[in-house]
Amino acid sequence: MKDTIGYCGLDCEKCDAYIATIHDDHALREKTAKLWAELNNAPITPEDINCEGCRMNGVKTVFCSNLCGIRQCAWKKGVVTCGDCPDLETCSTVAAIISNNPEALERLRNERE
Repeated sequence: MKDTIGYCGLDCEKCDAYIATIHDDHALREKTAKLWAELNNAPITPEDINCEGCRMNGVKTVFCSNLCGIRQCAWKKGVVTCGDCPDLETCSTVAAIISNNPEALERLRNERE
């Protein structure tokens, strides 16, 4: 599996924070910060929008580095992604992602094969 696939199966290369970081796109950082601040009712600034992927070494957004329960669970269990976890199909931690994103679930299932 590509290193830019998150623990949850989402493709980090499609994330606006990742894109803004890789392309040093300040306008996209501003747009993303505004949207994420509204969605999360939290003070998110363009300076917070820096991420090189949740499974990669390097900078991450505050959410990805400290708040993502999926990432924390994967670390505790020592799995590369949730696809390596026997509880994938019944897990309440990753459920919101995989129930709303069939591509993420398919990536994780394919990892098992």
